[in-house]
Formats: sequence, C-alpha cells, structure tokens
Amino acid sequence: MLQRALEGAGLATVSISLVREHTEKLRPPRALYVPFAFGLPFGRAGNADEQHRVLRAALDLLREASAPVLRDYDGPYEDAGPAGALQASQIDASEPEIDVANEVTLMRRYYEQWLEREGKSTVGVSGVRPVRFRGIVRFLEAVADGQQDADHRERPADVDVWTFLRLCVDDLKAMYLEARLVTGPPSERPEDTARWFWGETALGALLRRLRDRLDESEGPAIKRLAFGIAR
Repeated sequence: MLQRALEGAGLATVSISLVREHTEKLRPPRALYVPFAFGLPFGRAGNADEQHRVLRAALDLLREASAPVLRDYDGPYEDAGPAGALQASQIDASEPEIDVANEVTLMRRYYEQWLEREGKSTVGVSGVRPVRFRGIVRFLEAVADGQQDADHRERPADVDVWTFLRLCVDDLKAMYLEARLVTGPPSERPEDTARWFWGETALGALLRRLRDRLDESEGPAIKRLAFGIAR
C-alpha cells in the first residue's frame, strides 16, 4: 500500500520480498524475491559483496517501464541460515494425540481472547474466517495425503490453489502465535515459542508432513512453497 501511494505521488519504488507467494498476491509495483531467511533480506550479516549484489539487483528493477514486476534474485549467494526464531528443521517433533482440527478450535478460543485484548491481528490473509479454520485443516490434510484434486470451497476464483494453501498456512500460524501470547509464559523467548509450535502442536506436525509432500514435487515453485511452509 505504501509503495502504491508513493508511486501515485510520482516516486518509483522497489521492495525486497522474503515470501514470494504473498508478493504475488499483493502485486507491488516492483519487488525482488530473495531466498534468504526472515530477518536477513540482503543476505548474511557482514557479507558486504553479497549485500551489494542484492541491492543492485533490486535497484535494477527501477529501470522497468511497466508494473507490477516481480523478479527472483539469481546471483550467487551464501546460505545465510536461519535468523530470529528457530526453524522447524532445528526442532525435534513429538506426535501429539489431539486431532489437528480440534486443536485449532481450542487455539481459536485463546486467539479470540488476544483479539479482544489487543483489538488487532495479523490473521486474515486467506480471507477465511477463523471460525471456519477446521475446513482449512481438512484441506491441508488432503494435500498432505496426496489428493491431487484437493481444494477449498472458499478459495477465491482469482487465487490459485497453491497460493491459497500458503495463505491458509500463514493464517493458522498467525492464529497459533497470537493465541500463545495469551497462554504462554510472559517471558517466553521466540526460540521457546518455536519449540512449542514445531515440537508440541498437532498443527506443527501437519505442516511438516505437508512440507514433505510438497517437496516431492519436481516443480521449483512448489518446492519453494514447501520451504516457506516449514523451514
């Protein structure tokens, strides 16, 4: 939105994208997708050469006459590794006995307490109301089980299945993390929250299974989607 406002005032803009699926949906005027961890949009800290390459690639988009433009960074880069909270691949997982949909219903009650207290939320990118998230769970389970025709009846007609799937995952993650702000210890660190989500919740286990299923695809876009779901 800020980019569009600046463009409307005659200023050319460009942004760095860490989640390609979101950028495809939002369609900013110019964006460069980079394959780095959250918190490291220009690559590994201290690697000035790499950061300059990314910056030049982003600024080169200002030469594009038409918009929107979304490009993948294709220069050499050093794997920056995880930043901020721990990632799923770094955490040992348990096998929760609770059904994922039932767990989602339970977490929604705590999420509603958060929403009442704070009056704002990051949940909502999928367009599906939290009271209907059980249906999202069944959709994700169907994909994880390998059902080729899996879909959700509330998917907008102009959003493809894979983009919608990623948005659904992001909404579920956001709801859980906001619910955790109600149920978790007041002094809980981000890495502790990550250990709880990826190591103890039924949703975390489902997302790992979904990631593995998508990673079996030969399509690079689907593999990127798997990486974004559970790193």
